[in-house]
Amino acid sequence: MSKPAETELYAPVKSWLEDLGYEVKSEIGPADVVALRNDEEPVIVELKAGFSLTLLQQAVARQSITDLVYVAVPRWKGKPGWRAFKGNVGLCKRLGLGVVSVRLKDGFVQVHSDPIPFRPRKSKVKSRRLLSEFARREGDPNTGGTRGKLVTAYRQDAEKLRNHLAQHGPCKGAEVAKTTGVTRATNIMAINHYGWFKRVERGVYDLTETGRAGG
Repeated sequence: MSKPAETELYAPVKSWLEDLGYEVKSEIGPADVVALRNDEEPVIVELKAGFSLTLLQQAVARQSITDLVYVAVPRWKGKPGWRAFKGNVGLCKRLGLGVVSVRLKDGFVQVHSDPIPFRPRKSKVKSRRLLSEFARREGDPNTGGTRGKLVTAYRQDAEKLRNHLAQHGPCKGAEVAKTTGVTRATNIMAINHYGWFKRVERGVYDLTETGRAGG
């Protein structure tokens, strides 16, 4: 099925704005849609058949004319479409853009966000987690931009434990923690995230075949 034409969005968007008391005209200067109401700041709407970098660039450029800039796209289809749409709404919020969707079968227009200045909320938990990982990770074992297997501080600790057991055989968790400096040694071996460890008796751990093979 081909994408809808941008022109199919215009009538529903115009009706939505007119219901709010605006006078609406299309293709005014660089803007797809311009709406005026009394002496208020103009509203500009950029129409596109789908989210794209071009749409965002055009909408951001219109912010030099007015703060009230919206993007209008056809309503999403299915869960994957909703997830992509939701992510794009979040991006538009960060750019200070409003977002509306148009259900083409009946012209229903839904406002998902209004163009207001974005003030990101910082997460102290996420910040502490990031700084902790940075401090605990030894060296710089990964390549920036990779999406493959990452060497985390947790994995580095687990490797220390695996190497210790490979050299010394079954050991108590407290002994491994003291020798390797990994304070949570017992917890890591008990959780056994990588399948390297097994408990041979209370508080004592050894390597599995996977662990002996190097993971």
